Amino acid sequence: MLRYFTAGETHGKCLTVIIEGVPAGFGISLEKINEALAERQKGYGRGGRMLIEKDTAEILSGIRGGVTLGSPIAMRIENRDWKNWENIMGTEEANGEKRVEFPRPGHADLTGGMKYGHRDLRNVLERASARETAARVAVGALAEQLMLPFGITFGSRAVSIGEVEDNADACKPELYERVRTSPVRFADEKAAEAAMRYIDKVKEAGESCGGVVEAAVFGVPAGLGSYVQYDRKLDARLAFAAMSVQAIKGVEIGMGFEAARLSGSAVHDEIFYNGGYERETNRAGGIEGGMSNGEPIVLRAAMKPIPTQYNPLRTVSIDDKRPHAASVERSDACAVPACAVVIQAVTAVEIANAFFEKFGGDCMEDIKASYRAYMDRIKSF
Repeated sequence: MLRYFTAGETHGKCLTVIIEGVPAGFGISLEKINEALAERQKGYGRGGRMLIEKDTAEILSGIRGGVTLGSPIAMRIENRDWKNWENIMGTEEANGEKRVEFPRPGHADLTGGMKYGHRDLRNVLERASARETAARVAVGALAEQLMLPFGITFGSRAVSIGEVEDNADACKPELYERVRTSPVRFADEKAAEAAMRYIDKVKEAGESCGGVVEAAVFGVPAGLGSYVQYDRKLDARLAFAAMSVQAIKGVEIGMGFEAARLSGSAVHDEIFYNGGYERETNRAGGIEGGMSNGEPIVLRAAMKPIPTQYNPLRTVSIDDKRPHAASVERSDACAVPACAVVIQAVTAVEIANAFFEKFGGDCMEDIKASYRAYMDRIKSF
């Protein structure tokens, strides 16, 4: 089983991640991991933090000579802003500067303080922050490399930002490659320009905006996941992974919520045989009965506007309970393009996990043999 744990605070010394369950013999490029981290920091509407942090990962264990060893992999991402926060966030000594007593609506501040007994809500926001997703992007970039020998590739884009929608709808690998050059991760240039104007308007008003992002997976063989138990369903696990990302409030696969408004013949994908099973449509988003069906997997996630407002919302003090404006932390007007990169990352981890469950082995050669045998068998089904 492929699993990982992250640690670290947004203004702490670093982010750390440990990945367990990676088989031996897979080539890993640190450069590709750092490219994904750079993609996460891009996007029109990002805040000042992106000018400070230039995220790069350091591999601490589990890889030798660019090849996985089968032992746990540890990575570290330095927080370059740490030098400005060392006296505030020190692990042994920390002063009381920048204490947070005014919980921000929409954040974990108030409930987290109540749950863990913190009287300084900075102890909550430092860990609940979306800064943690940098570690998950590093894991996802590694997971993508584990899938490359089997022809499985990944892509992501922004589908909408606020009220502006991207008009491109073709689910093809080249589409997702093209969006990497867009400041808002749109495929349609005119829509991208409209989205940037919209972000400018939102930012001038001291507001923030959300949107919908999409992740797609190509080359997935039929049969990942299972219908026999609820927690083995691939769509359930993908939805869990996406919903675990900060600010995500909804997930759909394929047609998603639209399927509830249509008749069955307009929703389900007819099956044909042409030297192999195929479908002319992909309304199911590549998953039927909790299993991949051989079509591209398409997942969309709805991101709410970032709760931190430069025109702060109303709240109360946890000290004297009097009304007050919410605390303001450095934030973004729009982080939807970055969110697309994060959703791609967590999708990659779940696909790799399901793949290794299906074709499990301790090293690449064992997995390749199992994969070839399975693919040969289903060809004659």
